[in-house]
Amino acid sequence: MVHAMHGAQGTREAEDALVRAHLPLVHYLVAEMSQRIPSYVSRDDLESAGMAGLAQAARGFDAERGVPFDRFASRRIRGALLDELRSRDWATRSVRASARAAHKAGEELTAVLGRAPSPAEVAEKLGCDVSDLHAVAAGVAQANVVNYESLFEDGSGDDLLPVDEGDAPDACLLERERQAYLVDAVAALPARLQKVVIGYFFEERSMHDLGEELGVTDSRISQMRAEALTLLREGLEAHLQPDAAPAVTRPGGRVARRKDAYFAAIGDRRGTLERLARPASLGDLLPA
Repeated sequence: MVHAMHGAQGTREAEDALVRAHLPLVHYLVAEMSQRIPSYVSRDDLESAGMAGLAQAARGFDAERGVPFDRFASRRIRGALLDELRSRDWATRSVRASARAAHKAGEELTAVLGRAPSPAEVAEKLGCDVSDLHAVAAGVAQANVVNYESLFEDGSGDDLLPVDEGDAPDACLLERERQAYLVDAVAALPARLQKVVIGYFFEERSMHDLGEELGVTDSRISQMRAEALTLLREGLEAHLQPDAAPAVTRPGGRVARRKDAYFAAIGDRRGTLERLARPASLGDLLPA
């Protein structure tokens, strides 16, 4: 009994030591996410959620699995941050509808005025305040961040994008390049797979809803989602980590040719300088 108590105490002390040693990781991940969300989002709330994620990681960590704690904890912390953002229920369907209405109003005013309308003119046409337009835009931007990050959290445990564990000064540019490749990889997917990825991750549609639109079962939509994520991962590896890409079992076969065409389509969408010019957003792929 006493031995068990000492064992439990030792475990708690080890967990506490992991948490203390990796507090900077929480601050780093919160700062990273804060760059892509509206400024009014409480950083303190994100910090609290990140701390909870770190504590959960310390309790669930098993060194025998061979995964470094910082990488294991990063996934748990990001998941906790996403849960915190999702709990705020930003960009519901009504917000998306408002965004589409604002976009349509802007196009109509552009046709009439011969120039891009001001936010005040769009607001007047919609019968709302300019502040309402800003709130809708911020909500949609928030949802795009949450759903973009969800692509990284979905799957069997491996990050969708290859992980850069270095602390080089150009890490921000490397991250921007990886995100741009992800956007290009989604854009280059076959039409039906792209519809599943965008519909499920960004338009927050259910598998049943997507299945009805595409004329397939819910289980088939699940298979298509898994197929799309595998294709995305392979496409990104082909460009970002070609040495780590798995060997092709049948070079020259039909499947290999299709994948080669897909990989080429990703690379052809834009050049390196264009990928680094501005942060990419999967929201760019959403219908207006």
